[in-house]
Amino acid sequence: MAVISMSYRDLVNLIGQDISKEELLAMLPMIGSDIDSVDGDTMNVEFFPNRPDLYSVEGVARAMRNFIGKDKGLADYDVKPGEVVLKVEESVNDVRPFIVAGIVRGVNMTDELIASLMEAQEKLHLTLGRKRKKVAIGVHDMRDLKPPFVYKAVDPKSIKFAPLGYVSAMNLEEILQRHEKGMEYAWVLEGKDKYPIILDSENQVLSFPPIINGIITAVTEDTTELFLDLTGTDMNALNAALNIIATMLAERGGKIETVKVQYPDNEMILPDLKPKTREITQEEVNKLLGTEYSSQQIIEYLGKMGFGAEASGEKITVKIPAYRNDIIHNVDLIEDIAIGAGYGQIIGTMPKSLTFGKELDIEKKSNLTRRLLMGHGYLEVKSIALSCEKEQFELMLRPESSDLVKIQNPINEYLTCMRMTLAPSMFMFFKANKHRDLPQNIFEVGDVVIGTETIRHIAALAMHSKASFTEIKSLVQTYLRDMNIKFDLEPCEDPAYIPGRSAEILIDGKTAGSFGEYHPQVLENFELGYPVAGFELSID
Repeated sequence: MAVISMSYRDLVNLIGQDISKEELLAMLPMIGSDIDSVDGDTMNVEFFPNRPDLYSVEGVARAMRNFIGKDKGLADYDVKPGEVVLKVEESVNDVRPFIVAGIVRGVNMTDELIASLMEAQEKLHLTLGRKRKKVAIGVHDMRDLKPPFVYKAVDPKSIKFAPLGYVSAMNLEEILQRHEKGMEYAWVLEGKDKYPIILDSENQVLSFPPIINGIITAVTEDTTELFLDLTGTDMNALNAALNIIATMLAERGGKIETVKVQYPDNEMILPDLKPKTREITQEEVNKLLGTEYSSQQIIEYLGKMGFGAEASGEKITVKIPAYRNDIIHNVDLIEDIAIGAGYGQIIGTMPKSLTFGKELDIEKKSNLTRRLLMGHGYLEVKSIALSCEKEQFELMLRPESSDLVKIQNPINEYLTCMRMTLAPSMFMFFKANKHRDLPQNIFEVGDVVIGTETIRHIAALAMHSKASFTEIKSLVQTYLRDMNIKFDLEPCEDPAYIPGRSAEILIDGKTAGSFGEYHPQVLENFELGYPVAGFELSID
């Protein structure tokens, strides 16, 4: 969630209606926010991550004008056709493949707008942009630029320019090594042989995305014409961010102008603020909300949330603003109808029939397992279902499995896949607590993901100077006997164990798990100095 700092007086001026601070603070939560703190004229308000259009005081003012009825329905922004061209070369395909752009003229760069623009960029970079990897925003003063512009990838040492905050020129490699923004975001370009760059027709550098802009395009209080460039890896996210920035500037009186973005295989005229449309029905809304709203009421509530809507028979056609990228299903529209109506207007009802839940078989087995292992002196631990390939395979001496489920946009290098076994996470517990007294006996009951299946596992590990195959075999036999499960044992070839000191557990002729003494190299990989024996098997 993003916390936005707003001036009460600035917000009221943008709304265009005198509202007391108390009234405003009471109304803001009604559109989906939480008041973080208030300090004099400054209000710090937290908004949900699905509403990046509210990450600026201009966006909040627009939403409030609709909500209080000052404006009705879809906001209308005049977009003037422009002649500026931005050419995209194929060289960026393997580096940072997408770029969108727009122009806003007639901007009055007040202190309030500068602060709001900087905060909106920061919040969009952090949330929608995934720390600039998915979306990076560049805002440039156009006065000294000579279109057409070109977006291409170049050798890191082939171009020099003075980045923001510096007067001396540096090449792209030096910027990543010496500039504070370069050092902060160098990870985004890690492993790339070429780096992206935006130039004008005289080879002046506008930007080295997603790192830093050139000093020649620095925005000042005298700036009146802005060129917006957004680069990244997701075209939908880029267009959403462009529309959010362009319309927030238009809320301050700026005039939006399009740019022709020419890719090798197509041309785009941006920003594209044409609304998208969806169809919902009165029955669909009332069935989900448990209400009896008429079509006209639904249209009214949609208008309070900034949508355009009109009814035709049973269907209601809804026009969705171009800056609302969170509307991907009719349920999202119906949620906004509920917000527009006011949650307090939805009357609670008792269920028409009473049902009684019962414990699932898998939960019965899991809870019985917990009681049994606690009785053997083992302490339960909990870890998250995310892991990384290094922990799951490399440190455990196991080959990577083709059934591994990888995370497409991991938040960091330690959470890149779904875990396939519990033991690696438990070894990390041992590593974090190796300064504690021995013996350390722990177990975990948790889900693992193998291919398309989620499977409940039980794992138990013992670490002390005499941890052995015999000890863990005794625990496995006792546990399975108490669970009333018949089993067989066979030699195990798992490289995580010491050869000859491990066994596979077979139930109904199928491998359900294994146990043994862990290999010294595994212990060394997790920086442990004592033997570890353990077992892991599927409760399913």
